Amino acid sequence: MKIIKTSFCIKHLVIVALFILPKTIFSQSVSISQDPQIEQLLTEKRNINSSITLSDRWKIQIFTGDNENSRKVLTEFKKEIKTIDCTIIFHTPSYKVWVGNFKTRIEAERNLIEIKKKYPNAFLIKPNK
Repeated sequence: MKIIKTSFCIKHLVIVALFILPKTIFSQSVSISQDPQIEQLLTEKRNINSSITLSDRWKIQIFTGDNENSRKVLTEFKKEIKTIDCTIIFHTPSYKVWVGNFKTRIEAERNLIEIKKKYPNAFLIKPNK
């Protein structure tokens, strides 16, 4: 009986030696060095993504017309109100100037009141709806 118990213990030791010991003996440590410009690029990517039009955002349309006049209106708006993003969108056959990227309708309506003082034909839109 002692022989069976001894061989059983030897089997366990062999299993332990085969599976556990190599991991502890041959384990490696890896260090990664990152270029500091990667973080700067990630920050810029986050800023760009935040300005992309999302279907759940509200915008204000301040102009509809031809390309030349829409560019004039866009430039004029950028000079007057620097804190609100604006862009030109082309929907056949006209160009539209959209401003803002508001999360809620209430936020968009508050800005619409101020924008209507200069652009009386401005109205609220929700793109892709």
